[in-house]
Amino acid sequence: MLNEQASINKLRWIMSELRDPETGCPWDIKQDFASITSHTLEEAYEVVDAIEQGDFVELEKELGDLLFQVIFYSQLGKEQQYFDFDSVIAAICEKLIRRHPHVFAQASLQTDEEIKANWENEKALERQQKAGNNADLDDLTNLSILADIPKNLPALSQAAKIQKRCSHVGFDWDNVTDVFAKIEEEVQEVKDELEADTIDRKALGEEIGDLMFAVVNLCRHAKEDPETLLRQANKKFSRRFVGVEEQVNQSGKSFTEHDLAELESYWQQVKIQEKQV
Repeated sequence: MLNEQASINKLRWIMSELRDPETGCPWDIKQDFASITSHTLEEAYEVVDAIEQGDFVELEKELGDLLFQVIFYSQLGKEQQYFDFDSVIAAICEKLIRRHPHVFAQASLQTDEEIKANWENEKALERQQKAGNNADLDDLTNLSILADIPKNLPALSQAAKIQKRCSHVGFDWDNVTDVFAKIEEEVQEVKDELEADTIDRKALGEEIGDLMFAVVNLCRHAKEDPETLLRQANKKFSRRFVGVEEQVNQSGKSFTEHDLAELESYWQQVKIQEKQV
């Protein structure tokens, strides 16, 4: 097997060898489901970073690393007789076929709205089954629509998923104008807390959180992913700040020797230079 051409079966064999209690790798042998979750998150973010960088040579490598995480979990599942790689594949094949009746069955779903509604209905049914509820799809009285949203999702992504679930049952603003009105309301409430004679830190934190949640709602209504947008904003700010640092260094003065007006001038120069590229 060692000299065979690369394949999914060869990768599974490598994983089993790494986990061999007698001849395997000591690090791999001592891992369990919980211990490798941080690595899984890291690999997923590295895939996203390679895509955002447009580095497809690196993306090929990062996708391999991410695939290895699936192989690792599958090996652990096999050893503990929970599941194995074949059952993982079978489960996703069944789910994708069932969630796309307009492709694999005779269902007629023409619009994006119809396809999304069917997708959400299928997910709701899956949540019922996961909770052991055998009631009809319309009977969701004992099962929250927010059930099974991962608690470890990044906060922005979790907020978007919560809002999306609520929107599916009609608990949503009708238009973006209402969303802006809510944001303005939340901004005012933050201002009120900050301008109080004595600032209530807990109340202030809650109001800022509400404002952030409302902005996520704006992203969703604009059909944008808030996590992606904030990463892009972080990247843009960091790039421009490096440009400011370069101008500070060229000035011969330290940061602390510049006032805010000078630093802002550098910032605006960096923005102008970006537009000229």
